[in-house]
Amino acid sequence: MFLENTNKGGSIELICGSMFSGKTEELIRRLKRAKFAKQKIEIFKPKIDTRYAIEEVVSHDLQSVSCTALSQSTDMLNVADDVQVIGIDEAQFFDEQLPEVVAELANRGKRVIVAGLDMDFKAKAFGPMPRLMAIAEDVLKVHAICVRCGSLANYSHRISKSDELVLLGEKDSYEPLCRSCYNKAIQGK
Repeated sequence: MFLENTNKGGSIELICGSMFSGKTEELIRRLKRAKFAKQKIEIFKPKIDTRYAIEEVVSHDLQSVSCTALSQSTDMLNVADDVQVIGIDEAQFFDEQLPEVVAELANRGKRVIVAGLDMDFKAKAFGPMPRLMAIAEDVLKVHAICVRCGSLANYSHRISKSDELVLLGEKDSYEPLCRSCYNKAIQGK
């Protein structure tokens, strides 16, 4: 299904971290720089992410770029040949084929920039993110600020009662916590 490397100089960049750490903000910043350089870009997100808009990637500080929402990652392979940079937001919500799709796009010479949560609310590796980290040329882990003590936060602590793995939410459902505050919070449940 996937082609061999055509050695066109593609690459994979991964931006990961907790909720409220600026992952989408960094993705948008990189995409705007590529657009300013007159590179053709295409942006994707999972169809499940409807928090702010259906056809936009939107950061918590309300920066946005137009995108295509997809149900499955293999649909990204239909991207036009002249697209140079591909952005993918909320990668953790895509299917397990995403790493192969991203690798194929990079093998076609595309610069692929991926953003997503590295851990779920139970501090477990989230979806395809570990495999994406393994194949990326560049991995940036961004941090939020712990809302309880002010330290660097890399945990997305769920404050709502749901135990579903996927629960779209904002500050009403999650808070960023450091390791110490996260451990105290989960022991208190």
